[in-house]
Amino acid sequence: MSGMHLQLKNHQGAVSVGAIVLGGGRGTRLYPLTALRAKPAVPLLGRYRLIDIPLSNCIHSGIRRIFVLTQFNSASLNRHINNSYKFDNFSRGFVEILAAEQTIESGDWFQGTADAVRQNLRHVRNMNASHYLILSGDQLYRMDYSELLATHVRKNADMTIAVLPVDREAAKGFGILKTQRNGRIAEFVEKPQTNKELAKLETSPEAFASFNLEPGHRRHLASMGIYAFKAEVLEKILEERQDWIDFGKHVIPNSLKSHRVFSHIFMGFWEDIGTVRSYYETHMELVKGDPPFQFYEPRRIIYTRPRYLPGSRLQDAVIKDSIICDGSRVSKAHLENSIIGIRSIIHPGVHLQQTIVMGADYFEDEPAQDASDIPMGIGAGSRISGAIIDKNARIGKNVVIRGARRLRDRNGDGWAIRDGLVVVLKIAIIPDGTRIG
Repeated sequence: MSGMHLQLKNHQGAVSVGAIVLGGGRGTRLYPLTALRAKPAVPLLGRYRLIDIPLSNCIHSGIRRIFVLTQFNSASLNRHINNSYKFDNFSRGFVEILAAEQTIESGDWFQGTADAVRQNLRHVRNMNASHYLILSGDQLYRMDYSELLATHVRKNADMTIAVLPVDREAAKGFGILKTQRNGRIAEFVEKPQTNKELAKLETSPEAFASFNLEPGHRRHLASMGIYAFKAEVLEKILEERQDWIDFGKHVIPNSLKSHRVFSHIFMGFWEDIGTVRSYYETHMELVKGDPPFQFYEPRRIIYTRPRYLPGSRLQDAVIKDSIICDGSRVSKAHLENSIIGIRSIIHPGVHLQQTIVMGADYFEDEPAQDASDIPMGIGAGSRISGAIIDKNARIGKNVVIRGARRLRDRNGDGWAIRDGLVVVLKIAIIPDGTRIG
């Protein structure tokens, strides 16, 4: 059957599923990591991209017809997807990017998540799917979408929302919903702030018990931004309600009375990587001895672009709780709680602490020609902590970079400070002896 590895059926027969990954807008909250790339193309853990998460989940769930919607800086995303996700000619599978474009119907940028799908309906319909799966492109989690779709079909839902239990403080940053005992959503509020609102939206212990769950202090159900729709329902809504431009703000809350809207509870690890701070802190969790998320599980690995790189060369280096990716060279350096991306060059005397080095897109053919040239990588004697070093950056000798929460946001020549973190921009050149932080 096309679409699912489980033989899901509804009253009309087999269920076929097409996935739509929302690539986001300008990615302003992740800037400057999104200065030269679309949000889904932001590197992850030294060798992956954010887009690899939903695409890998789709593949393991048996979903192989996937559109990725984006509108800014899509060149590197196109390149990564074209080099990474190739299905055989007989599977009818594809991963295709749909960038915002001017048409007879619309010449505008995507105005919101729902509007992005609306502007691409003519492409989406070509999947001839009975159900659509709507996914976000900036989250870290591992989910079997067939379980979500099984709930969706079993409940004969028009739309189903994947939800995660959160505590009251975290609830302020999410769309929070309240369900009946059968899982049908009775109320939905986007980012409630007052104690009165939050108290009203608490899910009862009895409702959790009906799902065989013990929530503890996590008594609010937060939308994960992952939705399943009956195809005809989503198409009709998008065509008839042109003013509904966002799923969380418009489509979901305004459909509760007129449609069958249900929840599907997810209890695994999930992290929204929407800001520079959340991006950084998630990486720091992943270098711990017992990380909350493993990229390699034998049956559900996270896929990415296959590369033919040599093993990393470590010479007289001290490395503690760090990840070193393929093709890197680390010589007489001290690395602690850090991530070293592919093709990184770390010269002698460098001290890195709690730092993300994204690496490089290529090896340099020629070394620096004279003393004034700065080679790609991190120069000898440099000391860096609380920082993110973007790809192909050239950091000179004896550079000092120190992030700290007390630092205010500002921009410099080849670097920026966001959320107390120093971000060295992609292809930036930081001269010898520079001090930042």
